[in-house]
Amino acid sequence: MNAQSSSREIRNVVIVGGGTAGWMAASCLAHIFGPALKDAKQITLIESKDIGTVGVGEATIPTILDFIRFLKIDEADFIRRTQSTFKLAIKFADWRVKGEAYWHPFGSLGPTIENRPLYQYWIKQRNEGVAQHPLMDLSIAIKLAEKNKFATPVSDPRSPLSGLKYALHFDATLVAKYLGEYSENKGVQKIEGRIVDTAMRDNGYIDAVVMQDGQRIEADFFIDCSGFRGLLIEGALKAGYEDWTQYLPCDRAVAAPTPRAEYTTPYTLSTAKEAGWQWRIPLQGRTGNGYVYSSQFTSDEDAFASFLSSIEGEPLAEPRILRFTGGRRREIWKANCLSLGLASGFLEPLESTSIHLVFASLFKFLDYFPDKDCNPRVTAEFNKLAIAELEGIRDFLILHYCTTRRDDTPFWRYCREMVLPVSLEERIELYREQGRIFTSFYELFTPLSWVAVLEGMGVSAKRHDPLIDNVPADPVAKAMANVTSLISETAFNARPHDETLKALGAVVD
Repeated sequence: MNAQSSSREIRNVVIVGGGTAGWMAASCLAHIFGPALKDAKQITLIESKDIGTVGVGEATIPTILDFIRFLKIDEADFIRRTQSTFKLAIKFADWRVKGEAYWHPFGSLGPTIENRPLYQYWIKQRNEGVAQHPLMDLSIAIKLAEKNKFATPVSDPRSPLSGLKYALHFDATLVAKYLGEYSENKGVQKIEGRIVDTAMRDNGYIDAVVMQDGQRIEADFFIDCSGFRGLLIEGALKAGYEDWTQYLPCDRAVAAPTPRAEYTTPYTLSTAKEAGWQWRIPLQGRTGNGYVYSSQFTSDEDAFASFLSSIEGEPLAEPRILRFTGGRRREIWKANCLSLGLASGFLEPLESTSIHLVFASLFKFLDYFPDKDCNPRVTAEFNKLAIAELEGIRDFLILHYCTTRRDDTPFWRYCREMVLPVSLEERIELYREQGRIFTSFYELFTPLSWVAVLEGMGVSAKRHDPLIDNVPADPVAKAMANVTSLISETAFNARPHDETLKALGAVVD
């Protein structure tokens, strides 16, 4: 019985491609396999120096801290060595109309009252014409970001900081290097070279990859981190691709770093432009910039010129254009191959979800970790959950576009008039009519995130949660005033963002 079980156990995993996705996969499996990696199990990562990485995704969301802590990595050491800065929110400028901005903060929008979210009381006050603070006054993350300050969460529920969450901006190349050292120290083997062929088994599974020098590398399971081309998941297994361009028309980006600003901001800036949007991401030693745009509505030449005219400072490297098709593989895990990162699909970096999706898939994969047979029922369940998460994120991204009131360019008129996925259309109408957002367990974005973007883009709820009518108005008004006052006081007393980084040993001068 034990011998039979052992013979079916996956002992050899090959990861195709390095970069952030490849080394995240290697570090995650190395941590799980532990001491067995030194003898009974083997992880091999293959990367080619001839194939560059995209390396423009430098912003994350709070779940990145879950990954760092899962690996038992020291956060301060990670921040120092990856040139990280803190991220409390995303500021969206010119999305609803030109000249306006709104925020998508991390963490809570105030405490609950009688187990109901505070924003529901805010909706009721607004609809009844009661004088009130702006909704985002309930966010400690935004108040800190506006003052260019940072604080760490605390456990005391009486403090606004108890509901704070944060993420990181970092140099993706340095992250890959950091995780590469972590992985190799735990026993992961790295092979440099180019794969030229894939050997298949009679049952349609992958048997081995063949290197340019003729070396044949076999494995029980393969992880495809080869980028957009999907060397294994598409090239060998023909998983297919579902194109979401009709919903997310941006299909190109031009990116380049500029010198570090005078001070680093603890948020990502996303500014709507003529045919897309532009990001600004502060790192310790430089600023990351990019213009994500639709080739249907502007030329590469015009996008390039628009990008260069709107960045602060001269580029530190030659700007480069990236081409992509928004969408996903029809099967993210097929046979004995899991695709990760760009190999599994692409959602534009509007909400910094790319890196999250890598380790979210890894964590799901661990929950469904197979034996050598890779039972199709197991892979089908995994794909169902992974696709549901991707579609939820897709809808959240579309929300930023379809609710715009801009009509000054053909691009924004298209966004206003596009046919929406039924899932998103129903969710918008549910909020507009009832003030409700219902999300499932595996969805990334919580109701608080949806409310922040909906209200920020001018979608107002006509009604509120009826249960809050049981709570007297006067205590609610007093609680609301106390919350906003305490948030303002806490933000005022917090330490500047760069001082926090310096205290960790980061170089920000």
